[in-house]
Amino acid sequence: MSTKQTIAIFSALLTALALSTTLGGFAVTSASAQGETKVSIVSGGSTMADKAFSPNPVNVKVGDTVTWTNDDSQPHTVVSGSGSSDPNMGKDFNSSPNFNPLLTPKQTFQHKFTTAGEIPYFCALHPTMVGKVVVS
Repeated sequence: MSTKQTIAIFSALLTALALSTTLGGFAVTSASAQGETKVSIVSGGSTMADKAFSPNPVNVKVGDTVTWTNDDSQPHTVVSGSGSSDPNMGKDFNSSPNFNPLLTPKQTFQHKFTTAGEIPYFCALHPTMVGKVVVS
């Protein structure tokens, strides 16, 4: 195969790739291109209120995934809502429905955010542990 043929094939592949990533003039983004943000449940978090999750608040974009890691020595949960009396508790996400499984030390929980807004969350075992995800 000549250099000209190789360049022509490569050029055709690049053109096909460029065309396959647009649909009706709108860019199509693969899941791997979305962002991931890590949040730590900090050591001693059960007594740290709004400092129990770091960073807090966490700012992400629609389509991004947040991964919470329990860096504490105690088990925790990550539940959307402002507390156990919130009628929307767990509506967006819940790491431990019915407290099973709990996030034990070093375990993680992930959630992909698909709509914009501000979502408060807390630990159902230690309700003073509160955080917020801001999705734009």
